[in-house]
Amino acid sequence: MSEEDEEIRRLQFFGPNDLATGWFLQRAVDLAEQFDPENAPTSTVDMLELHNVQQYLEHGLLALAYNEEQHALAKARIPQIRGAVARFFTGVNDANLATVINGVAGYDYHGDLLELLGRNGAYERCAAATVLPALAAAGVHLGEILGCKKLVKAYDAEVRAELLSSPQNAEHVLRKYLQEDARDEIYLPRSITPEDSRVLLEQYIDGEGANPNYVGLIASAKETPAAGIDARLKLRAKRRGDELNAKFFERNNGIRTGCEVSVADQAEPAVGELDESDGLVCRYTYSRRWLEETLDNPSILNNFIHLFGFIDRNALLVLPSYPASLGVMERFLGTPGRTEYRIGTVFRTTDMSSLLQTRMYHHYLETKDIDLEQVISWFFEEYLIEEFQAENFSFTPSGAGASYLQMVRHLFAEMESVASQFSLFAKDGELDRDLLAMGSEQVRYKDIPSLLDGKYIYATGTDEITSILNLLFSDQASVTYISEELRGDNAAMLLQENNVAYDDFHDYQKPAIDHLIRPGSASSGGVIRV
Repeated sequence: MSEEDEEIRRLQFFGPNDLATGWFLQRAVDLAEQFDPENAPTSTVDMLELHNVQQYLEHGLLALAYNEEQHALAKARIPQIRGAVARFFTGVNDANLATVINGVAGYDYHGDLLELLGRNGAYERCAAATVLPALAAAGVHLGEILGCKKLVKAYDAEVRAELLSSPQNAEHVLRKYLQEDARDEIYLPRSITPEDSRVLLEQYIDGEGANPNYVGLIASAKETPAAGIDARLKLRAKRRGDELNAKFFERNNGIRTGCEVSVADQAEPAVGELDESDGLVCRYTYSRRWLEETLDNPSILNNFIHLFGFIDRNALLVLPSYPASLGVMERFLGTPGRTEYRIGTVFRTTDMSSLLQTRMYHHYLETKDIDLEQVISWFFEEYLIEEFQAENFSFTPSGAGASYLQMVRHLFAEMESVASQFSLFAKDGELDRDLLAMGSEQVRYKDIPSLLDGKYIYATGTDEITSILNLLFSDQASVTYISEELRGDNAAMLLQENNVAYDDFHDYQKPAIDHLIRPGSASSGGVIRV
């Protein structure tokens, strides 16, 4: 067997649910059966692979053909393998450490190596001057070192010096504090101060190797004292990000995108089209006759629902950025921050169109001597009383002659007031203006109560619920399209808008439908119901 084949065949355990687990299963069983505690391997790579075999056994990932006796024998090898691995790494010292570490060069066992050296006390026995150069020679990078808590703790001063030695290492600090999808935990030396981090980040922002994604992370982050990130650093990053983007587009052509809205003489109330002749431009036209015939207060507000489509048929707002609306490339490209509001093409298009629709409608209503804010005031002060007997709500319009700045400031205050009014109404069943006037803390929208039971549902983040949400709401799921007659933007829309029978799905789609049915979705008479 060639050296390349030898590398490929080496076993690794990535977790019980990883697709590679089944691929390596037979080798794990073979190595477990071949293991002889009296004649344990002597090479570092063999021991690291044996450590991975141990994890297969601990998770019960044994050959399906095993009977109970064979299962028991395999389980009995777990402490034997664990003991052999521990004895090997307990014997590591300053004299032989370089040889031991050099043995893993070219293999993907760096994380296992660092963990086992720490678990068996090597960092207490060996000097940093011996360990760190040996790790570097074996291709172990600083990012991997920072993932080993015991190593960082043992060699605090030395790791700090290495971290501060290059501006590019600022990316590790950003992964620690800001990056949302950092795969591994990052442990920084305790001796690193906020000032150290700030200096490192400043050097990174100003350096030639600055990654625009990481610079953008700093610019959009919340102030993070532990990382030395304050308003001045954020501004510095924003300006540097603008500079990097400008340089990029000097050398690269972009694509024209945008949105247009207009009023036209047409039969249909609204017509939308995507113009791809010169980029991607969404055009919306609205019937002049329709607008002229819907000038009463209720119809004006209904136009935001039925004409502009600000909410869907289930009365859910379409304006936020929903994870299911992100395309495949948008989900995996870029460097999202932990507090970042992730947006994609769908959100940008919706944001542009809703802004233009509102501005267009506002100006149109002005030509009819109708103030849109007065219509909103009517909704709170008259409509709610007439339709729901909900009294004492109020909304004060900006007033004629107010500048845009004054209007924005005023409307934000009124939005907060409305949220506070509804919160009191939902809690008490009535709105007491005197109690409202007593003042309260600023309302967080996620904490606003509801008059409905079970209004708010939050996913737990488990693999089971994540897979269900992806199947139902992702445009990339396999069950969004059956035929030209049975199709939807996602599976949820397909099932809601059509009576879809189980047998309508293709054979390759049925395992996904079975997965949706199993947790408890009702299936009756061959028709799937949501």
